[in-house]
Amino acid sequence: MESAPQAKLTNPFPCASPSPRCPYPPESKAIRSTCRGFRAVCGVSSRRAVSEMALLGAATSCVNLLAAAMPVQAAMLEPDVIRYRKLDSGVKLEDVVDGEGPEAQEGDLVQFNYVCRRANGYFVHSTVNQFSGESKPVTLPLDGQEMIRGLKEVLIGMRAGGKRRALIPPEVGYIDESLQPVPEEFGPRRSLLSHAKEPLVFEVQLLKVL
Repeated sequence: MESAPQAKLTNPFPCASPSPRCPYPPESKAIRSTCRGFRAVCGVSSRRAVSEMALLGAATSCVNLLAAAMPVQAAMLEPDVIRYRKLDSGVKLEDVVDGEGPEAQEGDLVQFNYVCRRANGYFVHSTVNQFSGESKPVTLPLDGQEMIRGLKEVLIGMRAGGKRRALIPPEVGYIDESLQPVPEEFGPRRSLLSHAKEPLVFEVQLLKVL
């Protein structure tokens, strides 16, 4: 009696060539790129420099905390074309979701949620609880006295409901331990400041311009 044919394996992240980690045949360049980004962020391997713009999209492929805190319609508004740009300060920025209303300007008081990760994708801190979805938004003025410069530049020009990701170099990051935003709890605060000399990836959702 003939045995039933075995089901063919399918893989959502096929690699360029079969290997013990990814034993699937080659696919298109776009899918191979997705596979490499997935391995780099989730800790399998990475040969690329952490400052590449592809990291911004990959840094949130494992866990997207802000999406849980957003309305369903807003969370689904991921653009077909990622809009990357590099600011004069060295901040590398990606517009993910456009908001509505007036743009945030320097000196405005803003309320926002954020997720902070190291450049290799490891989680550092978030204002959104990854289990309950509850958030503790931050309210800060857009100036160079309280907020780190890189994050201020990310928030300027955003509209309420908008979402951006950015790679912030340490030169415009936590150059002073008094700069915000930092967690109130000792453990998360120490974890964040211990990586202050590294590039950090911020995913920011602007809630209100007050």
